[in-house]
Amino acid sequence: MIFPAIDLRNGQSVRLYQGNYNQETVINSNPITQAQQIQAAGLTHLHLVDLDGAKSGRPINLDIITALRQNTTLFIELGGGIRSLAQIQQYLSLGINRVIIGSAALTHPELVTEAVARFGAESIVVGVDGRQEQVATDGWLTASSTTFSEIIQAMQTVGVINFIVTDIERDGTLSGPNIALLSRLQQKFPETNIIASGGISTIKDIEDLQTAGIKDIIVGRALYDGDVTLPALKEVMK
Repeated sequence: MIFPAIDLRNGQSVRLYQGNYNQETVINSNPITQAQQIQAAGLTHLHLVDLDGAKSGRPINLDIITALRQNTTLFIELGGGIRSLAQIQQYLSLGINRVIIGSAALTHPELVTEAVARFGAESIVVGVDGRQEQVATDGWLTASSTTFSEIIQAMQTVGVINFIVTDIERDGTLSGPNIALLSRLQQKFPETNIIASGGISTIKDIEDLQTAGIKDIIVGRALYDGDVTLPALKEVMK
């Protein structure tokens, strides 16, 4: 599946450069209209991130998230500051299809264990974000000594299937995805679904990821100032 991305900050759709909150570009002041355009183009999935939530550790853009759910039929995966079972329950009750646990997978792994047991593996995604294969947390602001492979191994053990892998150094840069890393992780953990995120700029990038065995791909900045269009994404899905 192709997941066009909408990152929310202060109620608007924005893009950050390499996760830097000081390098922000406003994409659309009305994320609901943006999501409806994605749906109208024939795409079915949306990757949604509450950037304010990622930084603060609590839901910030809840009103916009609720409106996005009510005004589209898209499959929505949502991340950003989800650090408790209550938050997961709140979003799933709204009709969000699956939630992304990022920092908490490293700092509170028991949360993932409990979430998978209570809500099912299909409702939970673990976000694996970092630089040089070292996991970063707290909205990408804090580095850790844990490697991508270590966190995937640990989370797979408790039943996680879906992992969004983001090379922060590629994110928002249009420099191309880290295909070698993504392919290596998919081959190392064949029973998981490695979801590609970061750096995609062309349809060829998407095709190359598919060739490398990556099934699900998140496309962000390339839709707004790269060489990718919604109709082209619809076509490549075929």
